Amino acid sequence: MPRSQEVIHKTMSAIKGKNTGIERKLRKALTERGLRYRTYSSSVLGHPDILFPAERVAIFADSEFWHGYRFEENEAKIKSNRDYWIPKIKRNMARDEEVNAGLKAEGYLVLRYWGFEIEKDFDRVLSEILSIVQSRKAALAKAKTIAKKDYTTLGYLFDGSKV
Repeated sequence: MPRSQEVIHKTMSAIKGKNTGIERKLRKALTERGLRYRTYSSSVLGHPDILFPAERVAIFADSEFWHGYRFEENEAKIKSNRDYWIPKIKRNMARDEEVNAGLKAEGYLVLRYWGFEIEKDFDRVLSEILSIVQSRKAALAKAKTIAKKDYTTLGYLFDGSKV
């Protein structure tokens, strides 16, 4: 028996776009490790789920259905309202690519994780994020140290420092 528009509306309006379980799990672990970040920053393209602005790292926790995980395989499984869902998911996938390219052009490293990766391989995901953020933080600190020194061409050569 088909569902009424009222039931469909109630079901769809209950689906969260922000503060999903996978995002909260990831943010909690990052906070417990002393990392500070922003969420859904409106000043950054794509409003990343988690953003490290100084380190220029943008993290997205994507659900499989909405962002088209293995869409070519799963497209045939969409049975209801195909005229709506298929273009919507394809547009989401295209937007994800546009956001990735735009953020990369602005100097960000974009990390995208599927929900199942966060759920099933959490330690690897967390370790990867921590490693990347720490290495970018170290590179930033080194760049600031170099910028503080008043180098001339000769001063740099005699100093022996490497960039």
